[in-house]
Amino acid sequence: MEFLRTPDERFSQLPGYAFAPHYVQVDDTEGGSLRLHYLDEGPADAPVVLMLHGEPSWSYLYRKMIPIVTAAGYRVIAPDLIGFGKSDKPVRESDYTHVRHVQWVRDLLQQLGLKDMTLVCQDWGGLIGLRLAAEEPALFARIVAANTILPGFPMQDARVKAVFGPVAKLRTTLGFGSWFTFSQVVPRWTAGLVIAMGTARRMPREVRSAYDAPYPDHHFMAGARVFPRLVPSDMANNKAAWRQLMQWRKPFLCAFSDKDPVMSAMAGILPAIVPGCAGQPHTTIRNGGHFLQEDQGEDLARVVVDFIRRNP
Repeated sequence: MEFLRTPDERFSQLPGYAFAPHYVQVDDTEGGSLRLHYLDEGPADAPVVLMLHGEPSWSYLYRKMIPIVTAAGYRVIAPDLIGFGKSDKPVRESDYTHVRHVQWVRDLLQQLGLKDMTLVCQDWGGLIGLRLAAEEPALFARIVAANTILPGFPMQDARVKAVFGPVAKLRTTLGFGSWFTFSQVVPRWTAGLVIAMGTARRMPREVRSAYDAPYPDHHFMAGARVFPRLVPSDMANNKAAWRQLMQWRKPFLCAFSDKDPVMSAMAGILPAIVPGCAGQPHTTIRNGGHFLQEDQGEDLARVVVDFIRRNP
């Protein structure tokens, strides 16, 4: 598989990102391998919190949360998905599939020998992480879903209909449709621009530049550009994952934000049909856009820590 690798100097002196890099080689499924980058912070023997980002962000998105979670005594693993951050970037859009992304993250977790983790997932981090949880439930002890959902949820279920009616469906469809059109039609958009558009607070110029660091030019952005087209893909496996999630009884918390034009309307779906959500204090993060880790990362980190402590 042909790939690009962002030069290290692109990541020097990024604001708030003084974390040591770690790497593993994962199977590219074509007889070769790809280098996957991850952060590994906190005590090596502490319970693990796995933080999965979406697109077009990378582990930089979690820089505000990591110090709070590690200070509480936990170990944080925050990968860069293949195609993002410091990880290798296959050059063909066809190289990116939902199945491959699930496998690449699974490969990382297996190499690190991790289990009984707390999954924190947002955006595509949920499409990948919730699939992994359904397929490899022994890896996870609890889940925090933030502004994410796994496509293929049972629309005809009466509980889903009760919380995701026509107005919510229309709002979500229009929100995603606007993003999809922008991502496929606008030439040469940048990650920093998209993340700034998806936040509720003004983002400093140097932070916006940090989100652009992994992508020296548009040739590095095949993954970011193709991801919106992958959302409705692999639905057979998604539906199988939902059958497992609808039996998930381990602690499951939803922490959605109030100003996400796509996901805010979907906040009630998981609590309605995932048994592990029962009795949990699902929360709305105020003044947070789609990228709530950027807007209100400290608040979300405290929600995660409190959730783990309540559900040892």
